[in-house]
Amino acid sequence: MSEPIIYDRSTDSMYITLREGRVAYTVAHDDRDFAIDIGEDDKPIGYNIQFASKHPDVIAEALEMLQRDNRIAAE
Repeated sequence: MSEPIIYDRSTDSMYITLREGRVAYTVAHDDRDFAIDIGEDDKPIGYNIQFASKHPDVIAEALEMLQRDNRIAAE
């Protein structure tokens, strides 16, 4: 997997890749300024977080999923 976390300071946006895969569709959560890319198997592939510095809760949620998925893959 490429870099799992990419942060662009100039736009205050962050992308957290949970796993590799092809995006089938995206679910937007406009109230919290993020969207989740969903794979062809209907499981999350990544989080696209806008105004990331204002949403540590969303970052924590995505990192928790990343950590959980990596732990499961290692077992």
